[in-house]
Amino acid sequence: MLMHPPRALYIHIPFCKHRCHYCDFNTYVLAGQPVDAYLDALEREMERTVLALPPERIDTVFVGGGTPTVLTPEQMARFLGAVRRWFPVAPDAEFSVEANPGTTGPELLAAMREGGVNRISFGVQAFDDALLQRIGRIHDTNDVYRSIELAREAGFNNLSIDLMFGLPGQTMELLADSVRRAVELDLPHYSLYGLKIEENTLFHVLYERNELPLPAEEEELQMYLFIMERLEAAGRRQYEISNFALPGCESRHNMTYWRNEPYYGIGAGAHGYARGVRHVNIKGVTPYIEAANERLPRLSEDPVTENEAMEDFMMVGLRMRDGVRDADFAAQFGGRSMDDVFGGVIGPLREAGLIERRPDGAGWRLTERGIPLGNEVFGAFVGVLEGN
Repeated sequence: MLMHPPRALYIHIPFCKHRCHYCDFNTYVLAGQPVDAYLDALEREMERTVLALPPERIDTVFVGGGTPTVLTPEQMARFLGAVRRWFPVAPDAEFSVEANPGTTGPELLAAMREGGVNRISFGVQAFDDALLQRIGRIHDTNDVYRSIELAREAGFNNLSIDLMFGLPGQTMELLADSVRRAVELDLPHYSLYGLKIEENTLFHVLYERNELPLPAEEEELQMYLFIMERLEAAGRRQYEISNFALPGCESRHNMTYWRNEPYYGIGAGAHGYARGVRHVNIKGVTPYIEAANERLPRLSEDPVTENEAMEDFMMVGLRMRDGVRDADFAAQFGGRSMDDVFGGVIGPLREAGLIERRPDGAGWRLTERGIPLGNEVFGAFVGVLEGN
């Protein structure tokens, strides 16, 4: 396993103006929240983290949520200053912030630029106002266009948007219109996600009542294949099963996760992975603040065995279209051979036409047939080394 200090940093801002009907992330409605006290606690956790595991350099920063752009310009400037004070962010680092359309005015964007942010990921989800309202979003299509325009005017060129498919009441026609509008924005990066019904969401309640008109499974598959075709035709290479980008504009931070590399995780409910240990932070805002006053605000810390790490390497690595490389596996696991360790899994998946040799012969990747069946492939590695 890789034991060097993480070169990637994730920070969680858990506040949103409104909770969407499908969301099960660790988020809290902004009104009445102790935001400034939370930012104080974040800085305390940063300080304790770098004392416990000193960083050498940070190549990627990702600020997620929640909606980080609900911070005021002053709060954003203060927060970004703290990040740079405690972490040695490289001059050429990718520094991403998630945003909701309609929450990024000129002053906030200026504070982000000044603080080193160079990439914004907008949670657009759809280009149909009725559909946006149905899934609990509080922005409309005009907010999307205005937010992209303001970001470009502020000097942000590395922009991404999220779109969702398989939404209640969404038809192929609605999806096609959203994809067309998304492509017309001519952005370097697009992320596409199928709706998942998660517990503790309004959509789960409606689903249990049989009151959620979801597209049929076959139609959802056709939506995914349609998105793949249209974005590839627009020159955005599918470099991961849910992500498409112009060459050189792939999300460097997310590649850290897919390569099973270590990363710092800061903030309420944040996850981190370093020196063979995964941690999860305390989730509630006030409990997190109180804990960060005293110590690293951990909810749990779990050592990852080499077998678990090898399984994780395969499961997340095969999400990438380039797949997993023999050399990377050997480098992480003491020269061990991927084929020797997982031959009993790889063989049947290859025979089923779900994975194939990389073009250079030095690893494995999903086939065209295997892409929409990715979860079946990833699941084949779960627990396969247990007890070995």
